Amino acid sequence: MADTHNPQGNHDPAGSTQMFRAFVDEAPQGRQSNASGGGSRTGLILGVVVAVAVLAAVAWLAFK
Repeated sequence: MADTHNPQGNHDPAGSTQMFRAFVDEAPQGRQSNASGGGSRTGLILGVVVAVAVLAAVAWLAFK
């Protein structure tokens, strides 16, 4: 009797696709709880404020 589950040389990509889709469907839930904490948004805002302050200081020193 032939092995029909995984014949040599015949790779069934549907199994890998289903596993990948299950991984993708689960991943946003984990990332969403971490991203909604506000830590990354606070860091982004702080970075923008620091960048604007540095540019203002450089401009002030250049035209002084």
